[in-house]
Amino acid sequence: MHLLAIGGSDGGISAALRARELDDAVEVTVMLDDEFPNFSICGIPYLVSGEVADWRQLAHRRREAIEALGISLLTSTTARSIDVAAHRVRATDAHGVERVIAYDRLVIATGATPVRPPIDGLDGLGAADGVHLVHTMGDAFEVLATLEQRRPERAVIVGAGYIGLEMAEALTRRGLAVSLVEALPQVLATLDPELADPVTTSLVGHGVDVRTATTVTEVARDGDGLVVRARARLDDGAATPVEIRAGIVLVVTGVTPDTELARAAGATTGARGAIRVDQGMATGLPDVFAAGDCVVTHHVLLGETYLPLGTTAHKQGRVAGENALGGDRRFAGSLGTQVVRVFDAVAARTGVRDREAREAGFDPRTVGASGDDHKAYYPGATTVDVRLTGDDASGRLLGVQLVGSVASAVHKRVDTAATAVLAGLTVDRVSDLDLAYTPPLGSPWDVLQVAAQRWLADGRARPARDVAG
Repeated sequence: MHLLAIGGSDGGISAALRARELDDAVEVTVMLDDEFPNFSICGIPYLVSGEVADWRQLAHRRREAIEALGISLLTSTTARSIDVAAHRVRATDAHGVERVIAYDRLVIATGATPVRPPIDGLDGLGAADGVHLVHTMGDAFEVLATLEQRRPERAVIVGAGYIGLEMAEALTRRGLAVSLVEALPQVLATLDPELADPVTTSLVGHGVDVRTATTVTEVARDGDGLVVRARARLDDGAATPVEIRAGIVLVVTGVTPDTELARAAGATTGARGAIRVDQGMATGLPDVFAAGDCVVTHHVLLGETYLPLGTTAHKQGRVAGENALGGDRRFAGSLGTQVVRVFDAVAARTGVRDREAREAGFDPRTVGASGDDHKAYYPGATTVDVRLTGDDASGRLLGVQLVGSVASAVHKRVDTAATAVLAGLTVDRVSDLDLAYTPPLGSPWDVLQVAAQRWLADGRARPARDVAG
């Protein structure tokens, strides 16, 4: 049997690796349109900052290690069409030479492409001008080339999501003056404003010029540099023009699923136009599975949505690879668990926030709480801020958001919360969790449990009609 995976990032490689684990007699081929199989795109900001010294270190596995497992790699090869009935893929290599590859099982893992917002001038500018969309290893090399050859002193980053914040830190570490421009009223729109504010404080404290409620309207050449024009919304609803000059501009405003190949083959689409798959990662086309940033996400609490994450792609790919060999594995679902470091602050979330929960049919209530990351009498204690959302009707934990210092283990606390949400624990049971404690590292009541107790107390203090919704 021949398993072919189209896409050499998290989903495709994970499918190939799982198939190889299960049956070393299966022929496994991974086709990708560049030369970088199994590279960590999430590591690009740290390559740009210089914290990762060599781009080769971003490889989860080197090419020779993958091939040593018996997996064939077709690099710089682009799939052009899928003949589902004949079980064949038509592809072209870097020289335009066409070939047809037969398969018995197919995994589509074509990933996503960067969103190009409607900004005047953007389509006419590119890496040669110092304007970059950051999504691939090739993009990373172009950013590095601009930094090394043009030696810009100032950068503008359009988009204050996870990658935007990480790139703001990366360029600041390289000595550039950075302006971070976001159309929404806050950075990190996946957090409640109460927790986004400390992240902004960290950015500003490290010299980043943060401009929220500001929509970029144009990017243009300005002599040897660039000018970014925008409209900033004022508190009274009026707008004022803004101009920022820079030597490099990064546009990181999200991604959209890359589904053209699958749709042309007859695959149906769902949320955000992503390929619709069941929890076994089957597309509904015979012998065709799909995984990663090109497919819908089965969310534990929300059902079908689109939430492209590397961790999710790895899991989906593993399921697709197993089921392509006749298995019956199910993707357990995502909770959208995310974490980001922004200088000396760390922000994380899992599950759903109040508005998301209400739209999904829950009866949510959210409380805020704060506590030290370890006992205050032991030197170095810092505050962790928490927002906890539970369902008033059932008491179930629905989501947690946290912000704290790099040293405060926010990333592990959100993992505890993610485990509790996936297990369906009530908020009360979170308070009962037997968590580790020693004064230099924690407290008898972890801040997550403090938030749980606050939620329970808040519910008891509210009038019965409010608790019932």
